[in-house]
Amino acid sequence: MRVPQSVDALENLGRVRLSRSFFMRDFLYSEIGNFYGVPNIPENPDLAIENGKRLCEELLEPLQATFGRIAVRSAYRSPKVNALGNEKGHNCGSNQSNYARHIWDHLDAEECRGAMACVVVPWFTDKYEAGTDWRALAYWIHNHLPYSELQFFPKLCAFNIGWHGTPQRSIFSYIAPKGLLLRGDPPKPELVSYYEGFPAIRRGEA
Repeated sequence: MRVPQSVDALENLGRVRLSRSFFMRDFLYSEIGNFYGVPNIPENPDLAIENGKRLCEELLEPLQATFGRIAVRSAYRSPKVNALGNEKGHNCGSNQSNYARHIWDHLDAEECRGAMACVVVPWFTDKYEAGTDWRALAYWIHNHLPYSELQFFPKLCAFNIGWHGTPQRSIFSYIAPKGLLLRGDPPKPELVSYYEGFPAIRRGEA
């Protein structure tokens, strides 16, 4: 697929189905792009689609099938949008650090593919705001899904979740206890007590 050069072409990109529940359009909204008037359009649509499918099929679909609708806060960023967000201090890392993360259509320094989205799970947000430890959801994901990175944020307990060709399996949080929680660890059955009462995983198959 070529880089969209018209409204019709951009609409066609948005109609690309990444998984059972998600379409490319779900991941293209950007407050930074909208505010500064910079289109958030992939430079390599085919690579963005390929990586977005893995993110959706392996991570987002099981989350939504298990917990109900998830809300996408921030996902794909074009290199121009991400660079502008970094320059203006809008909580965007450098382009280099976001390749194969929020910038889905560029390989990282190790020539690996990846894609990331920042999402909210309303089912868990209600529990978090009532006092449930954020680690409950982090450990559930760790024990059930093939994620590469998780990064948790205080507002709504939103979190970055990333798929990557060579997963790091790292969990970092800006919520207390802050910092790196796990890195490179296999599933840990002893953590089940953190998420007692959570629903059994559903994969989202048709």
